[in-house]
Amino acid sequence: MGKKSKKKSTPGTTIALNKKARHDYFIEQRFEAGIALEGWEVKSLRENRVNLKEAYVLIKDGELWLFGAHITPLPTASTHVQPDPLRTRKLLMHRREIDMLQGMVERKGYTLVPLAMYWKKGRAKLEVGLAKGKKLHDKRATTKDRDWQREKARILKRG
Repeated sequence: MGKKSKKKSTPGTTIALNKKARHDYFIEQRFEAGIALEGWEVKSLRENRVNLKEAYVLIKDGELWLFGAHITPLPTASTHVQPDPLRTRKLLMHRREIDMLQGMVERKGYTLVPLAMYWKKGRAKLEVGLAKGKKLHDKRATTKDRDWQREKARILKRG
């Protein structure tokens, strides 16, 4: 009677990334939030049918809400369910974290941006970033720096 091998978490646990957010914002802090989903949405997430590019997070009545995240319904979805791909989804966080985020957003001019969606212990999680917007010259400097780092790596690789 051999021991059962435990499943290790695979590196493919990331469902979706929001690369545009890193381009448009300076990310100050990152937070993990749970997502309240319906059954058809979970099935679509397992097929990686989600887009966070146009998504944003707002605080309404002391609760976090995810707007604009597009979860494409599977064609095999149930006939009695009318899926809404752009529906507003509630995010789940501790009260003191929400209060702290609300203070930062209202007083200091930060924005809440969804950065990534991933699986953790069988549950879908959303990484929310506390961010400040970049100006055009900041975006250009970031691109220039990234290109220089890439060129420097090429030069060092050649010898």
